[in-house]
Parts: sequence; structure tokens; C-alpha cells
Amino acid sequence: MDERAQRAAQGDREAMAQIAIEHYSDVNRFCARRVGPQVAEDATQETFLTAWNQMKRFEGRSALRTWLFGIAHNVCRNLARQRRVDLTFDSAWSHEPQTSHPEPGLVNREALRRAMGKLSPEHREVVILHELEELTYEEAAQVLGIPVGTVKSRLSTAFQNLRAALQTEAHP
Repeated sequence: MDERAQRAAQGDREAMAQIAIEHYSDVNRFCARRVGPQVAEDATQETFLTAWNQMKRFEGRSALRTWLFGIAHNVCRNLARQRRVDLTFDSAWSHEPQTSHPEPGLVNREALRRAMGKLSPEHREVVILHELEELTYEEAAQVLGIPVGTVKSRLSTAFQNLRAALQTEAHP
């Protein structure tokens, strides 16, 4: 287990502050992709507050970052429900830099956004975790609390659906 996590679990505020500093931007980006940048700051703060209160439960079976993403996932879901925030794929891209001239051969960002919007929330979530957050299958499974096989199956289905939607858009 991470030495700082052990110290934080014992009540060391400085260790928890170091953890927060190291992981803040990743958790904030993770939250912004789920609830939008307006709510992400609250979600990020709530994530670290919850992590501080639950640090004794962290057993080190996953990376600390993965554990924090699991907390953030639940916080975002709860905040979205409370504030009636629509968890659409649009929020995942609203804080990403836009380029006016994409490189030739790359998928049009708007076409991809529309194709992602057609996926079910479960399929969108695994794509975001695996492709945008760069989590492994195992880490995504831990964050979502589902088996690894389910992550792989959802990704496979999501990619098939994305290919079909993008082909339809390219050749109507």
C-alpha cells in the first residue's frame, strides 16, 4: 500500500494533502467529464472529503488513483441526481480544447460526440474510463463495481456501435 495512504489512514493531514495535490487534476477532469465543469469542482472536493473520511477502508488492492475514481464516480452520480444534472456525453467534452482544423483521417469530433451520445450510459461510461481516463479493464471494473468481463463486453459492443454510427454519418 502507498506509504502516504497509510499515513493518511492514521490521520496524517499532510499525507492526505499530498495525495490530494497529486491526484486533484485527474479527479477533477474525471468529474468534469461526468457532470460538466460547473459541478466538477464540488464533486472533486466531495471526493477528497469522502476519501479522507474513508481512508481507513483503502486496503491497497487497487491503485490509489483507481480508488479515488471509484469514489468520484459515486459522488458524481449522487450530485447529478441531487442537482438534476444530465449525465450526457456532452459534459465529457465541454471542457476539452476544440480544434478548428482536425488532421486529415481523424474522426470529426462532432461526429464522434453524436455517435457517443447514441450509446447507452453504461457503454459510454466504459469508453470514457478506458479511452479517455486510460484505465485498464481491471481498473474500470473496480471503479464501476462490475466484473472485468462485463467491461470488455460493454467496450466491444460500444466500439461496434460507434463504428456503425460513424460509418452511417460518413456515408448517409
